[in-house]
Amino acid sequence: MKALKLKDIQNKLRNKFLKSGVKMIDPDTIFFSKDTKIGRNVKIEPYVVFGKNVRVGNNVTIKSFSHLESCKIENKVELGPYARIRPNTVLKEGSRIGNFVEIKKSVIGKKSKVNHLSYVGDSEIGKSVNIGAGTITCNYDGIKKSKTKIKDNVFIGSNSSLVAPITINKESTVGAGSVITKNVGKKTLALTRSPQSEIKNYKRKKK
Repeated sequence: MKALKLKDIQNKLRNKFLKSGVKMIDPDTIFFSKDTKIGRNVKIEPYVVFGKNVRVGNNVTIKSFSHLESCKIENKVELGPYARIRPNTVLKEGSRIGNFVEIKKSVIGKKSKVNHLSYVGDSEIGKSVNIGAGTITCNYDGIKKSKTKIKDNVFIGSNSSLVAPITINKESTVGAGSVITKNVGKKTLALTRSPQSEIKNYKRKKK
């Protein structure tokens, strides 16, 4: 009986959003909460889950296999597939969150992009920031959480670790593969990279 009741609730929520103009490719695979709020011209692909307290603005696309909870999605945001948006996150207008990205307790600024395989936690991201693939904000030292601040027009290279607390100032660049532990000044390049070594005529061991 409980399962039937839950199914009935979901069907009523789906129908409500369909009537309000939300575009759903496969409504039966999308799950809403009773307090979900969705604006105009929103497209939701299959297998998306809305937890409690999710607010979605206008002209938003949410792609398949994404999970949202206690967050605010502003206008013209593109999200997913396979994105996890955790509590106390705000995605500002025009931002893009891509596949296998987790955002927690963070603000992602206008037109900023976190497109691939990244974790952003306890962070403030400014406008027009590009977060490269495999970037991690190292926000937890085992005892306390610390904050990462990335100012406007920053480019973070792929596979970078940003060790909080840290501030990356405006228009700066972090080179790919870097572990950044100190604040980065405005309009500067920061990178940490060991020298590459080569052993000529190297022969691999045989089994």
